[in-house]
Amino acid sequence: FIQLNYNYEIYISFMKRKNITIGSRGSKLALIYANKVKDKISEIFSSTIEIKIIKTSGDENQIDRLSEIGGKGLFSKKIEMELLNKSIDLAVHALKDMPSVETDGLITSCFLKRNFPNDVLISKNNLTLDKLKPSSIVGTSSYRREYQLMHKRGDLIYKLIRGNVDTRIKKLNEGLYDSIILSKAGIDSLNLNKLITQEFSVEEIIPSVGQGTIAIQCRNDDKEMIELLKKINHEETKICVTAERKVLKILEGDCDTAIGAFAFMEKKKIRLIAELYSVDGKKRYFFESTNDFQLAKELGEIVGNFLKKKSEGNYKR
Repeated sequence: FIQLNYNYEIYISFMKRKNITIGSRGSKLALIYANKVKDKISEIFSSTIEIKIIKTSGDENQIDRLSEIGGKGLFSKKIEMELLNKSIDLAVHALKDMPSVETDGLITSCFLKRNFPNDVLISKNNLTLDKLKPSSIVGTSSYRREYQLMHKRGDLIYKLIRGNVDTRIKKLNEGLYDSIILSKAGIDSLNLNKLITQEFSVEEIIPSVGQGTIAIQCRNDDKEMIELLKKINHEETKICVTAERKVLKILEGDCDTAIGAFAFMEKKKIRLIAELYSVDGKKRYFFESTNDFQLAKELGEIVGNFLKKKSEGNYKR
């Protein structure tokens, strides 16, 4: 009876709100993610749901390395400002692009079910990583991917590439790169799977923190939105990314930190694997551990502190 009464009260509170505005970046992939959130919300909210496109600093500058022009926040700061100013009710982000520290006044506690978390290679002539000729140019915007691949193929040239997925594929086709490495989640969402040359497992190349996860952010005093988001949250995903993001937070990591972390459930346990690279990429620090799923944050602390101590700060730029 208590549970039914609780749901009834939430339903009534939803009906008081005439519409919901979702803030999103304007790329094709970002809008696919925003529409996924819209579809989930529409299952429990029957009034108008709109998507507002917000151009971020990360979208405006697609040449320089993110770490040189402001870091992960470049993809979220302007959207967050609109949220704080109440121009939008919710913000949709790719979790891997979000800073590890939450912006004051906001809360990110809702996540859709995780998409594919792993990385893929797209190359000319359909050559896998081991078949690429020495000195072939591999495009990536991530120190993590660069160093992970460097330990597998130190004879290749790793070159910065920026832009959305379509732009990167275009650069590949124009001959500026011999291959590029991307997130499978993005490729899958854009229905470009036929272009994949090679798919890496999460053990071969440990993903970025939160990779493949759509995060929904709202104001921390908006009780209606917080309650609504509880209804669409995927709890297993939330548990796993909580552990991963705790590692990132302890290391004070940003886009210039070469770190991979991935957590997954094994029955009622959560397993977390993580690796960290030195500034020059030559040294690799690895750790994995398992804990009760209710102790995801504590597990992240254990793994993060181990890597921090082991690396002796050699990962900071």
